Amino acid sequence: MPFYNGDDRTPRELVPGGTIRSFWGEKTLLSLVDIKPNVEVPSHSHPHEQSGMLLEGELEMGIGGETKMLGPGDMYIIPGGVEHYAKAHSSSARALDIFTPVREDYKY
Repeated sequence: MPFYNGDDRTPRELVPGGTIRSFWGEKTLLSLVDIKPNVEVPSHSHPHEQSGMLLEGELEMGIGGETKMLGPGDMYIIPGGVEHYAKAHSSSARALDIFTPVREDYKY
């Protein structure tokens, strides 16, 4: 099936207060990420390259020692193996993450 609506997928909890809805093909995985106010996705790394765009709200992101407050339309690219985190402050945030290769642990 080539067309999807993010609201049709049941969310999966990433961290308490943070969910993902993921969609994948053979080489790319898209993840719609929702983070409630004052919730942090702790610092972590993975072998996948991760890129994305903030769609709604504000999100503090730390990537490899650099930190920036992102707003809608801001984009990021995280090389595989680089430590990173994301934190919503006073409002919820929604981002679209793109992973390559496909994260098997995000397929559900």
